Amino acid sequence: MQRGHYLFGNHPWWLCCCVNSRQFCTSGDWHPHEGCKSKGNLYSGLTVATSTSHERRYYTNFMIFQDFIIRGGKKFPLYSCVMKGTSCKAIVIPATGDCLGVTLRDGDMSWKDFLSRAAGRSPMYSPVYQSADALINILFSSGTTGEPKAIPWTQLCPIRCGADTWANLDVRPKDISCLPTNLGWVMGPIQLFSCFLNGATLALYHGSPLGRGFCKFVQDAHVSALGSVPSLVKLWKAGNHTKGLDWTKIRVLATTGEASDIDDNLWLSSRTCYKPIVECCGGTELASSFIQGSLLQPQVFGAFSGASMSTGFVILDEQGNPYPDDVPCSGEVGLFPLYFGATDRLLNADHDKVYFDGMPVYRGRQLRRHGDIIQRTVGGYYIVQGRADDTMNLGGIKTSSVEIERVCNGADEGLLETAAISVKPSGGGPEQLAILAVPKDRSATYDANLLKGKFQRAIQRNLNPLFKVRASLF
Repeated sequence: MQRGHYLFGNHPWWLCCCVNSRQFCTSGDWHPHEGCKSKGNLYSGLTVATSTSHERRYYTNFMIFQDFIIRGGKKFPLYSCVMKGTSCKAIVIPATGDCLGVTLRDGDMSWKDFLSRAAGRSPMYSPVYQSADALINILFSSGTTGEPKAIPWTQLCPIRCGADTWANLDVRPKDISCLPTNLGWVMGPIQLFSCFLNGATLALYHGSPLGRGFCKFVQDAHVSALGSVPSLVKLWKAGNHTKGLDWTKIRVLATTGEASDIDDNLWLSSRTCYKPIVECCGGTELASSFIQGSLLQPQVFGAFSGASMSTGFVILDEQGNPYPDDVPCSGEVGLFPLYFGATDRLLNADHDKVYFDGMPVYRGRQLRRHGDIIQRTVGGYYIVQGRADDTMNLGGIKTSSVEIERVCNGADEGLLETAAISVKPSGGGPEQLAILAVPKDRSATYDANLLKGKFQRAIQRNLNPLFKVRASLF
């Protein structure tokens, strides 16, 4: 990891990390460097609510997170919220500056004090050799109808991350790579390992990526490989945030998380003198993309040019039979089970039941489930059309209609029930959320816009502040 560089910005975007190891601090004396030598695991919480439930389930010794989250110029309390749900020890990082903006409980400590425990120690440490299947990280995927899956990453996952970006994005030494993300999403670890193992510089922006400040950072940091999410690109374009900026140092663009809008991709590419955009689609349990664009092939906006390196898959019809590889078609994807870097276990669910049960056998081996429905076009490109289950992709985050309906049912006491659906725009792009409502009193008059606002506030308060309700219908 010394080949890569860790520059720009104050520190990475920490949301909430929990250290899980019975060997980590048996004496109650915390030492940052000694912790790296233990068999402990680091895992990231998706939200404040889930982070405390993760801590209870996985015997956490202590938690590391910020005092506040700063987004869009606003401060959202994190430390005080998490502390309401746990008695676990905490190490707290200031969101801005060097001083904390909160008063710590007895037993908690600042990040600065934590690092000071290693003062005077030798900076040289001998490596600890582990097997290929030893765990290094635990990520929690978005839940569909139940608890988010606890997905362990092994020593093989970083190798897969680095190989994918080397092969498909041509990330190399002297590149400066930037992707707005966090360590609770799969792209956080992928970005870290990809930069460090390929010798690239990791560019970190401390702040919101939604406005001109981030776009100017891309210029000033001389970013050469820029990753994005389609919703971000849409905001940059709508706000004209790149006006007057020079993005010509960028030689490759990448996008992931949700379906791309072709017009937005054309606009983004034009900011960089029409550099290629590599589309990526994968999963937390794969530690990679299963389909990607490639710089060795002609690219099409909003589409994937083929399988990622070493990946095999088929597209299944409604009876579970695979289509021939050269036929335009649409259906659920079935991955070949030999997949370098993919999980072979879950910590809180039956791995075989989640990913293999009910999948057909192809060439003597049972296919692996991913859940995406993809289309193979006449020209041999691939387009993701949605999910085979009840999951929807909102702003790059997978969630289910059940979760949204549970929240919306309580948004107004006059409602009998609600139904959440996602609609894909005819011109392509991110899915749009619409809520169908059934009132208890069919003769009552409802203001659709007023009800839409109630749904929006309920979802932001109880589920995710990034989900946007585009319409409410009766």
